[in-house]
Amino acid sequence: MKDKRILYVSSEVIPYLPETEIASMSFEAPQMVNSKGGQIRIFMPRYGNINERRHQLHEVIRLSGMNLVINDFDMPLIIKVASIPKERIQVYFIDNEEYFKRKATFTDEEGNLFPDNDERAIFFAKGVVETVKKLNWAPDIIHVQGWLASLLPLYLKHYYASEPLFSKSKIVTSIYNQGFEGSLNEELINKIAFDGIDPETIKELEDPTYENLMKVTIKNSDAAIVGSQELNEDLMKILNTTKIPVLSYKKKEEFPQAYEDFYTTQVLEE
Repeated sequence: MKDKRILYVSSEVIPYLPETEIASMSFEAPQMVNSKGGQIRIFMPRYGNINERRHQLHEVIRLSGMNLVINDFDMPLIIKVASIPKERIQVYFIDNEEYFKRKATFTDEEGNLFPDNDERAIFFAKGVVETVKKLNWAPDIIHVQGWLASLLPLYLKHYYASEPLFSKSKIVTSIYNQGFEGSLNEELINKIAFDGIDPETIKELEDPTYENLMKVTIKNSDAAIVGSQELNEDLMKILNTTKIPVLSYKKKEEFPQAYEDFYTTQVLEE
């Protein structure tokens, strides 16, 4: 892994959010690569329930200030950064007053999905790409984790297809049994189509369930990792029939060597 550049894009990362399978692996995988001499960048949303003072987040003025167009509206992009204590690992936070100020991650107090989660996902995907472009940092691998990050492969393969910085980047997506009930906003497919992405390539998103979102994500990835010991039958069927390399679920003690081998022999060799 020495000197390989890996961009980790996740919907949640410890210690900034409570520990879940995704949040834990979104810290441990970069830590592993970092310990083996790889170069990493981590991106996540700056939800309003992240304590900025305790975690010492601060805005990066040179990266902030851009407007991203989401469904024909200009939405200001704010970039913040913090360092994970004792790890020398920096985390970049994608922020916007409209999308990420509320004191919650994905749902309201009653457990209902926020109606604009679809736009938050589009904004996060575009915000990551635009910030990495400003950093002029070409990743060898882009590893995506969590459903709010799951539109990134689609946007990289279509909306940013001609962007030279990512021309050699390989996209890996981890699939977890940590989704959501019901569907996102049914207008999601039209909002993506507004960005010039052919609706035929995303027809699964006519019903934007977690499973359908993952189908589109897998279809636009170069490799996949089974992140949970148990996945629903529908997702396992897709992973068992896809032509891209798939790494089976690995326990915590197994993952460091398995991920390193997968990155170097399956993903980068493809």
